Amino acid sequence: MSEDGFHVHGAHEHEVEHHAQSGDKLSSQVAIFTAILASLGAIVSYQGGATQNESMLLKNEAVLRKADASDQWNFYESKSSKEHLMEIASELAPVQKQAFYKEQLLRYENDKKDIKLKAETFEAESRKADGESERLLRPHHKLAQAMTLIQIAISLASITVLTRKKWLFVAAVVAATGGVVLWGTALFS
Repeated sequence: MSEDGFHVHGAHEHEVEHHAQSGDKLSSQVAIFTAILASLGAIVSYQGGATQNESMLLKNEAVLRKADASDQWNFYESKSSKEHLMEIASELAPVQKQAFYKEQLLRYENDKKDIKLKAETFEAESRKADGESERLLRPHHKLAQAMTLIQIAISLASITVLTRKKWLFVAAVVAATGGVVLWGTALFS
């Protein structure tokens, strides 16, 4: 107010007073809606990242077990080569040394059985870890899509406050609903 009891409001002051008096219900609703979406988005984002990390760890485990299996198969081939050399040696050796070479042949055969069992075990572990990795990664795409829709909803809600267009808020609610539905399907798939 001025000294004469007359006061002129600027356009901005009028809007601020008007919204303060009316409680600006739309802005309050959008603020609460946005805060809830930001919280849901944080949860969805965490789940997507955790899912991806677990899947990558299992994929690494699968690769390591596959490398272990490959090492065992190389060892198996080495034993096979030595076994073949012992066969030749047992046939070409003098009679008094043939027993030694035949004993070596049996040892290589037994070694190969153990090595083969280890290699097959590593291959089975690799397949198991790879399958588990694939299973964990399945919901990741839905979680990423859910997060995208939640972010779109937050953006639309923010624009609603600036433009005062209620249809934008409806679009934000639709996008958020789609995000929550995708999130739910990712959790239960």
